[in-house]
Amino acid sequence: MHVLVMTVVHHPEDARILHRQIRALVDAGHEVTYAAPYTARGVVPRSFVTGVDLPRAAERRRLAAVRAARKLFKSMRGKVDLALIHDPELLFAVAGVRGRPPVVWDVHEDTPATLSLKPWLPAFLRPPTRFLARLLETTAERRLHLLLAETAYAGRFRQQHLVVPNETWVPDRVSPPGDDRVVYLGWLSEARGVQEAVEVARLLQPHRVAVELIGYADPQSRPLLNEAVAQGLLEWRDFMPNDEALKRLDGALAGLSLLHDEPNYRHSMPTKIVEYMAHGIPVITTPSPRAVELVERYQCGVVVPWQDPQAVARAVLQLRDNPFERHGTGGRGYAAARAHHHWPNSARRFVAQLEAWAGVKS
Repeated sequence: MHVLVMTVVHHPEDARILHRQIRALVDAGHEVTYAAPYTARGVVPRSFVTGVDLPRAAERRRLAAVRAARKLFKSMRGKVDLALIHDPELLFAVAGVRGRPPVVWDVHEDTPATLSLKPWLPAFLRPPTRFLARLLETTAERRLHLLLAETAYAGRFRQQHLVVPNETWVPDRVSPPGDDRVVYLGWLSEARGVQEAVEVARLLQPHRVAVELIGYADPQSRPLLNEAVAQGLLEWRDFMPNDEALKRLDGALAGLSLLHDEPNYRHSMPTKIVEYMAHGIPVITTPSPRAVELVERYQCGVVVPWQDPQAVARAVLQLRDNPFERHGTGGRGYAAARAHHHWPNSARRFVAQLEAWAGVKS
């Protein structure tokens, strides 16, 4: 089976797209052409895919990327068995193309709810844009195949769709959590707690506990982070490929998830929490419902109030000063991740579903 995977919004090294889904397809013996904004992101395609460069869709500059994706899709419609798209914008790139192969839209997020997190979108445009987003979802459900990243997204659609959760690769063995470094892995923005993370670093500095942030920061957060680095408060590693970034979790004291109480986060499982669990480190999280569910079910971390850096710092120091609690918490999280959130378990269902839609026998 030859699959065309396209994104104009996500980083080409996106964990869900490249390190889980594409890797699963390649491991199953399928050919993948991966079209993504390589040049715009300063990366080159991995050797196991055929890479095609696309423009990046960012803020209000999206039309050129959609046009380029549509041109590519038309040129390859007779050469691939299936197309897998990852952005709502790409619904326009595949719409109305005759003789197209089966198209699958992987629904990563609650698209209408994310509009409150886009500072570039004027407030007066959000209601009509939200209406358009819901109309696009309804149309896509009638004309395309859908995959969902969260069970909570099912309520937005009339039919049942396969849920391919944001799980992770769980190593066979992990190091025990250490006592002098906490980590954050993921996108950095105000709504994801970047200001709280900087304040936590300030509070922990006298206690000789380092804070390491790993991930791309939006333009609004970069000045704050650059200043914090200049002051020696924390270490910020900009975007790293997922396979490299995950290695930085090993041996940390704890992993932070400091999301704010935003609509798009209320029904989503923060992938970083599962990644922290998979590497055997305790989780410290704000009380988004899915995060609380994981932490309480597996007793793998601490829940702190929204936007409360002091509570985060206290939780860090409590774990540092109690090795038995720290090791037990990390160990329970690792065992749960290995048993219930190991990506290969979902990878088989994902690949089998795409094969069925493409009419290819496995």
